[in-house]
Amino acid sequence: MQYENQHVSDLQIAYVGGGSRAWAWTFMTDLAMDASLSGTIRLYDIDERAAERNALVGNRMSAREDVPGKWVYKTCPTLEEALDGADFVVISILPGTFDEMESDVHLPERLGIYQSVGDTAGPGGILRALRTIPIYVDLAKAIQRCAPEAWVINYTNPMALCVRTLYETFPGIKAFGCCHEVFGTQKVLKEILESVSGVTGLARRDIAVNVMGLNHFTWFESASCKGIDLFPVYRDYVEQHFEEGFHEPGRYWEDSTFNCAHRVKFDLFRRYGLIAAAGDRHLAEFMPGDSYLKDPETIRGWKFALTPVSWRKADLRKRLERSARLVSGEEDLPLVPTGEEGILLIRALCGLDRLVSNVNIPNFALQIPNLPAHTVVETNALFERDAVRPVFAGAMPEQVRALVQPHVENQDRTLKAALTCDRELVYEAFLTDPLVKGRASEAEVRRLVDDMIANTAKYLPAGWK
Repeated sequence: MQYENQHVSDLQIAYVGGGSRAWAWTFMTDLAMDASLSGTIRLYDIDERAAERNALVGNRMSAREDVPGKWVYKTCPTLEEALDGADFVVISILPGTFDEMESDVHLPERLGIYQSVGDTAGPGGILRALRTIPIYVDLAKAIQRCAPEAWVINYTNPMALCVRTLYETFPGIKAFGCCHEVFGTQKVLKEILESVSGVTGLARRDIAVNVMGLNHFTWFESASCKGIDLFPVYRDYVEQHFEEGFHEPGRYWEDSTFNCAHRVKFDLFRRYGLIAAAGDRHLAEFMPGDSYLKDPETIRGWKFALTPVSWRKADLRKRLERSARLVSGEEDLPLVPTGEEGILLIRALCGLDRLVSNVNIPNFALQIPNLPAHTVVETNALFERDAVRPVFAGAMPEQVRALVQPHVENQDRTLKAALTCDRELVYEAFLTDPLVKGRASEAEVRRLVDDMIANTAKYLPAGWK
């Protein structure tokens, strides 16, 4: 890359999963709106035709007169060609297909085990990790060979295990995971403060927070806005609105499978004193199965929804139709900020800015001193030229750490199981996962594991067979 007058040119970015019909378009849009960066995006995907279609979309966008960020998009037939000498590597893949995810999410329902997302914790998260970890071993080895100095940005779930696998395989890698769940809770705090104070014009980034936890099970230990301590504001709001929850203007929990009334957050705050900082659908999966996800009636009472994989399949069909319109020129991607921070982080790592943002990296600096050093934790970090410096978050309160600890231990089990094809470790991970624990007999859980592994066997290493 080359620097000139606050502009970085000739950046080489490898996008692994470049045929994406979601994150790739998000990435393209944010790049197109930033005039300070330019270069080449190398798209690699096992579905090369999908990557080729995205290259057409990206190049058409760059050619528009109203687009300040100019990039050349090209597809690469091999991972090595995409990675060779890259400055940045972006990873956003789907391990397996939605058919495998359908088994991950819905097969446990035969034992009364419900999952609202199924990609991080619980049975679905464990099975998804078994598919994903071997892929990430290969990715880390390829990055070590072809782009050892590149910054690697991961968007794939299960986030913590993806990032940890990269470091376990290539300890010298410069990798981190990005997730927008914290942003959503910052926005909730902004909206609550505006509603009770009459203050207007605040931005989500005006909410300063100390982040601690695991991805999708994050917590705010402090939160403020322009000198205002938001904990008393939040506490009063929770007590006054606990039953109805909080609805962002114009958005109600019944309107979308992704919306919620934030009642799970409110309840966790009342019980543990910290602000839970992820969507209710994610938070619920880290808690015991007889609490928020006990049954569909209970779930509805907490005012969030399950996300059936049938919805994801229907949404994919819509995205494929949109992809065809984008390729043909019938539709253009709108130049609207997506709210993601990936491009801002790239700017900071190039030296154009300094930025503090939440990030998923190993706990090597003991930014959360009462969690293990090898665990991938989510805290704030300072991003500046060629450096990500974790911000000390402090020790987790013991009650919250006790909620997090079973998932820390299960990540260890799942990683080892995936690397060694050890089925006994998978049984143990299921039996100790809070969603599963106490919900069925050991024999029933073992049969469930066997059936779920059989349903995803084509995407697992030969050792599982």
